[in-house]
Amino acid sequence: MASYFDEIQKYFQHHNRTKELNGNHTAKVHSVGWSCDGRLLASGSFDKTVSVFLLERDRMSREATYRGHTDSVDQLCWHPFHPELFVTASGDKTIRIWDARANKTVATVNTKGENINICWSPDGQTIAVGNKEDLVTFVDARSHRVKTEEQFKFEVNEISWNNENDLFFLTNGHGCINVLR
Repeated sequence: MASYFDEIQKYFQHHNRTKELNGNHTAKVHSVGWSCDGRLLASGSFDKTVSVFLLERDRMSREATYRGHTDSVDQLCWHPFHPELFVTASGDKTIRIWDARANKTVATVNTKGENINICWSPDGQTIAVGNKEDLVTFVDARSHRVKTEEQFKFEVNEISWNNENDLFFLTNGHGCINVLR
């Protein structure tokens, strides 16, 4: 039996265009990401919602729509080894940790600005979130409390840890990558 992705691949080969996966968003989709086990796909939107899809043997189906943010969901990231947990960054000056099993928010953490990027550390213990004012906030993923904040004097565009969890990378508006220990 062909998988959903085999069918998509055949579609691309014959039609040479994109295939639309409708998440029932009513506005621009800003972010998309796969769970660590590859079974769930989430999309975050300007419409303040997140849609989660389940990849089954022969198809992909929408599982749930998550509501709670009061501004756009600009980025999301799945937990590195718990396939049911993901975190969202929003313009409403919060991040939310969600549990896909329970279809609800586990925690809401207030931040100082409109959040535009987010990543989970490889060990799952820390969430980093960057805002429009180039402030990166590090949140303890278990206690849901802010550990530290780092204000940068340059435009921070994207953030990520290395796999060893000992270096933190920031891309900037000057065409460089900055590395923190």
